Amino acid sequence: MYALRQEQANFTASINQSSLIDPAVIRAAGKIYYTYCEVHPEIVGQASGVAINRVNHRGKVIFTHQPVLLPQECFVPLNQIESHMY
Repeated sequence: MYALRQEQANFTASINQSSLIDPAVIRAAGKIYYTYCEVHPEIVGQASGVAINRVNHRGKVIFTHQPVLLPQECFVPLNQIESHMY
């Protein structure tokens, strides 16, 4: 029982750590996010980031703070997308 709790604590800690993301992936996530904003102007400020495939750069705008990702996906938070644009 203790080992299970310890593994869960380690898993939660690894999720909260920021990792380095390829700048090309961040640019692709920015394009996805800004295209979404142009198509849906009524939804402002609700997104938390973009889940994007590292290989083919296809992704979706995410509205939850802890998304469930597929093995080849990474989550690019909105603040990282905005800071990379400048």
